[in-house]
Amino acid sequence: MRPSEVREAAAALRGAYRSGTPIPPLSITYPGATISDAYRIQQEQVRSWTEAGDEVRGHKIGLVSAAIRRQMGVHEPDYGHLTASMFHPEHQPIPARGFIQPRIEPEIAFVLDAPLRGPGVTVDDACGAVRYLLAALEIVDSRIRDWKISIVDTIADNASSGAAILGSTPIDPAHVDLRSANCALTRNGVVTETGTGAAVLGTPFKALAWLANAIGAQGVSLEPGQVVLSGSITRAITIAPGDSITADFPGIGQVTAVLAEEEPADTSGAGA
Repeated sequence: MRPSEVREAAAALRGAYRSGTPIPPLSITYPGATISDAYRIQQEQVRSWTEAGDEVRGHKIGLVSAAIRRQMGVHEPDYGHLTASMFHPEHQPIPARGFIQPRIEPEIAFVLDAPLRGPGVTVDDACGAVRYLLAALEIVDSRIRDWKISIVDTIADNASSGAAILGSTPIDPAHVDLRSANCALTRNGVVTETGTGAAVLGTPFKALAWLANAIGAQGVSLEPGQVVLSGSITRAITIAPGDSITADFPGIGQVTAVLAEEEPADTSGAGA
């Protein structure tokens, strides 16, 4: 893609954020777009957000499921950026108007204690760089109409990022086997999905090592204090205003996200 097309695609995605109206797939608008082009579009969006005062606080990893990668026709995960504005406190209502077609996933979040600079980062390196881990929920969203996404579309759209909700119980990674860690995802008191950490590339630590090496190839490193969402342990489920969703990781902790009820329309005539 030409630089002007990269800027044009990023502007279209930013317009969808502002208007709440999704756009047609970029893979159709720009049929020759590559994965490299998609990351350029993502970076253009991140640049515009940071120039407007937001701050990169970490990264998220997507496509950790082998089945999803086969569906997308790719052999490895993808990643997006987490900015300060994407983080929401657990249990506190999150404005639904900030999303277009939200879904939610349970994940393990890592908070780093040391930098990770690829290439060459191993799983052991990744384990040693983690200060603590947390139960987490990620709201994924798509600015692409009807979630009709290819790998180019989701990467360009910041890996379909929406919001991050972190639990409040820090856990020493040495005290838990993430490969066998169980999770139950509950919506409004009903268990909808279950899974284990092995769904994330065999172990979430492998996903962390993958990320460090992937962004290291771009000359970027993971830094102390940053948060990494390691990828979904279950299928994502659709959520709607008023829903309360809990991810329960026995031995690790719980985290709950609440999507605020839609505000009633103002029929008073005020401001008319």
